[in-house]
Amino acid sequence: MRSRTARSDVLADLISASHVMTLEQIPDKVAEHAARGGWSPVRIYLADLQQRFLHLLPSGRASRTSVRAPIELPVEGTAAGRCFRTGAVLPAVPSPAAQWWVPLIDGTERIGTALIGESDPEPGGPVPLEDLDALAGLITLLLVSKRATSDFHARLIRRRDMKVAAEMEWRLMPPRTCAAERAFISAVMEPAYEVSGDAYDYAVAADAIDLAVYDAMGHDTAAGLTANLAVAAGRKYRRQGAGLIETAEGIERTLVEQFGGNRFATGILARLDLTDGSLDWISHGHFSPVVLHPGGTAEQLPGAPAPPMGTDLGVTAAVCRHRLGRGDLLLLYTDGITEARNRAGQEFGLERLVHFLVNQGRSGLPVPELLRSLIAHHHGYHEGKLPDDATVMMLGWNGPEPYEPHRLERLVGVTHAGYDSGR
Repeated sequence: MRSRTARSDVLADLISASHVMTLEQIPDKVAEHAARGGWSPVRIYLADLQQRFLHLLPSGRASRTSVRAPIELPVEGTAAGRCFRTGAVLPAVPSPAAQWWVPLIDGTERIGTALIGESDPEPGGPVPLEDLDALAGLITLLLVSKRATSDFHARLIRRRDMKVAAEMEWRLMPPRTCAAERAFISAVMEPAYEVSGDAYDYAVAADAIDLAVYDAMGHDTAAGLTANLAVAAGRKYRRQGAGLIETAEGIERTLVEQFGGNRFATGILARLDLTDGSLDWISHGHFSPVVLHPGGTAEQLPGAPAPPMGTDLGVTAAVCRHRLGRGDLLLLYTDGITEARNRAGQEFGLERLVHFLVNQGRSGLPVPELLRSLIAHHHGYHEGKLPDDATVMMLGWNGPEPYEPHRLERLVGVTHAGYDSGR
């Protein structure tokens, strides 16, 4: 095994080489530099948009190698998928040498996994967790820095064509998972390739988190435009220091100016004070938030909604207040989750939503994985055909003190230095 100093030099050289690197060049450039540090093979797999499969980021040298790597691996039922779902380093079995599946995580956002091998392992030696974590972290940074300018990345992680409205939505959304010392956020949005009117947004500061969930009228491209305008206007006014009411009024004006009252969006705007758990929120034609308590109970917060934004009715929303307790989970959702009906005409419903989250949450699943499982369950309930956009956002608050690092890692599925033997 190479010395840590030598491997640090390899990583530094790879960073220097990255400035003019394209995303398609990453596999070959990483393999070239990693081999000097004793890492071989290195194969990169990226999760598809719905996080059901892991797709190999192809190497330009693939045709010249004797060992062919699987092009696609399912998230369910594979070691690579388990690595993705749990955030733990796992041994690659069966493997002719020392090889591990290592999660690729941008902050707390899961983007894929990497297969990393040792070309000269120490017989019976310990798992080189710090080295694996360093290389995987750098690979992740390279991917994130290049994907925004790469159509190849979009083609790789998509399994079918995407509607124009969905194209707009995914380019606008913040990462699906984000964590700070005292809180974390995780969200899902389906149907991934056809979503049109739903959108979510958040902003994290040292002492507060702002949240928003929108559901625009309709299921067409105009609905996507409405949702995009709502998010952009909300950010504009929030970044100018406006409060919840002023921000909603700014969104209202923007939509009315653009659509003359013919297009609107329901929404929840909320702000959590991280120092004491005080939650202020307003509703414009939207469902009230739900709080899931650590003991497994839930409550829907009381509050009367104002009309949707964009209706030009001149009604100001009332600010509602609630104080979260330590370990509470705040749940925001759109009607595509609760009001969608199956073939028998039965709604999924809020009770079923809460029941699933509470029961599955007891299994210790990380929250991003819990929400991924929820969407799979929701798809199953509707036989794979969702009649409306479905969005769920969850915020967890630890209290005024920071999370213990290992607890936060378990909650969001990030265990950078964790190792699971698979036994």
